[in-house]
Amino acid sequence: MRTWPVELRHGQVLLRPLRRRDLVAWNDVQLRNREWLRPWEATSPDGGVPPTFAQMVASLRRQAKEGRAMPFVIEVDGRLRGQVTVSSIAWGAFRSGSVGYWVDQAVAGRGIVPCAVALTVDHCLAVGLNRLEVNIRPENGPSLAVARKLGLREEGLRRRLLHIDGDWRDHLSFAVTADEVPDGLHARFHAGGAGPGQEQVATRT
Repeated sequence: MRTWPVELRHGQVLLRPLRRRDLVAWNDVQLRNREWLRPWEATSPDGGVPPTFAQMVASLRRQAKEGRAMPFVIEVDGRLRGQVTVSSIAWGAFRSGSVGYWVDQAVAGRGIVPCAVALTVDHCLAVGLNRLEVNIRPENGPSLAVARKLGLREEGLRRRLLHIDGDWRDHLSFAVTADEVPDGLHARFHAGGAGPGQEQVATRT
């Protein structure tokens, strides 16, 4: 199976690689959701200027080429609505990665992100990763709901894990390993009656 680039689809939800030409649509979603996303935004502890869109895409594409990241755009009915990115991918004996995501508030509550995360996890496991984790601020109720409704295993609190919204923030860590979902996380999610239109969608982790 091809690791990257790939497209993943379920119904109205399409995951595809982030591209330079997404600039206008990406900026539009970000501007409309500035207050919605701000509490969960990664920030620089030294107060540095955030990268431009072009710099972000170039960095993620380089990491993807090296097998260290999978930066997906979430499209819903053909419109860019968010991102789900697998980062910190390690191979060798470790074979793990970390999943982060954000979504347009306009489609919140439709189960888009649970579906996208499940598709992403299944792809990662299929190409040889063994473990995926999601780290979520304890204050981010909708994102916690996604992890729990997907049945991700809670591993505990990680103190001051990431610099978010101007300070070092604690995160709850959730994970899934290949042996826990032999038939796939997406299949387990939908077997429980979940799917787009039924589950709560999270903001950025």
